[in-house]
Amino acid sequence: MLISQRSLHQLIYFSKKQFLISRLFSLVENPLYRNYYSNKMGLRLQDVVTKLQDIAPLKLAETWDNVGLLVESNRDSLVNTILLTIDLTEDVVDEAIENGAQLIISYHPNIFRPIKCITYNQWKERILIKCIKNDIAIFSPHTTWDSMLDGVNDWLASAFKSKSSKPILVNSEDSNIGMGRIITLEAPLTLKQAVKNVKQHINIPYIRIGIAKHKDLETLITTVAVCAGSGASVLAGIETDLYLTGEMLHHDVLDATQKGINVILCNHSDSERGFLKEFQKKFQSSELKVIVSKIDKDCLTTI
Repeated sequence: MLISQRSLHQLIYFSKKQFLISRLFSLVENPLYRNYYSNKMGLRLQDVVTKLQDIAPLKLAETWDNVGLLVESNRDSLVNTILLTIDLTEDVVDEAIENGAQLIISYHPNIFRPIKCITYNQWKERILIKCIKNDIAIFSPHTTWDSMLDGVNDWLASAFKSKSSKPILVNSEDSNIGMGRIITLEAPLTLKQAVKNVKQHINIPYIRIGIAKHKDLETLITTVAVCAGSGASVLAGIETDLYLTGEMLHHDVLDATQKGINVILCNHSDSERGFLKEFQKKFQSSELKVIVSKIDKDCLTTI
């Protein structure tokens, strides 16, 4: 079959056009290109940090905690993409790089104890190296989000409809904020229904339950003490029908159940992770794209 010279020129033209389009898309999908392009727009890192501290001031953190900007990237670079995670692992850092993020907000601080050296031998140190090499900053809010109004503990407590809620450990400057929450329910619930509420709210199929002495699943619950994460120290001594927390030691659960208090444990980070989507809605703007990690998950799975 013979092709006219004009048709041949058209074929070459369209082939070149398709090639150029495919090259353009490959460049846009390249993380290095995205990082270069994204650094030309967004907010200064310090402005983002200021916005974060306006929502949850660092003074709300517990004295033992390590919060705030833990790794600072290039001060001249701009932030337009943020990745939210509960725990910062190497896979989560790779996810941040793939999404062109300039800032990781890691709820749990990835630097907690003093570091004597930074080498490739330890996974936590490799995270720091990779973030610095890729110009990614790390910010950790941790207990500031626990204490603040409409924070992690209020999110966890919203598994129930309550008529009143107040902090367990009240902040000295503001009685509306502080660690933990103690809530009075709008209407009594059976322990069985309380378990169902928690599973649906946190979106996990299994929880662990400690049933109080001489009680059962039909026992009515009217008050709940809530503490996301590891709650034994905050919940200790609180008289209520139910403790809801992420984890407690065996003897703490035993003590509570022998005192007539039911206990629901839903894994440490599972009791916190759902708040990330709430924060995403609150913090996202026309200048900031906020992504919730798809890789981050609790290190324990019940099977």
